[in-house]
Amino acid sequence: QVQLVESGGALVQPGGSLRLSCAASGRISSIYVMGWYRQAPGKQRELVAVVTSGGSTNYADSVKGRFTISRDNAKNTVYLQMNSLKPEDTAVYYCNALIRSTADITARDYWGQGTQVTVSS
Repeated sequence: QVQLVESGGALVQPGGSLRLSCAASGRISSIYVMGWYRQAPGKQRELVAVVTSGGSTNYADSVKGRFTISRDNAKNTVYLQMNSLKPEDTAVYYCNALIRSTADITARDYWGQGTQVTVSS
């Protein structure tokens, strides 16, 4: 089995910063893309940022210049550094990874349980 465990969500004031972490564990053969999505109340889940195993990144327009995604391949961990946070960044943030486990021939998507980020004064 493969698990993704997120941490780092919190209540923060507008303009503040947070760093989210997501560690993958279990019977992992290869991790390809890792990323973060978010879902605000009453809205659909949306892409925030993704990073490939080679380090290429892609961001939602709404977070470009404020958020930075990175990964530590040795630790099977992806990070999301969030700066200049706004109230509209309030959401549950989910970690996602495309992983091939030792039990599978092909890779599939895995999701974390989500971590709450609230931006409010």
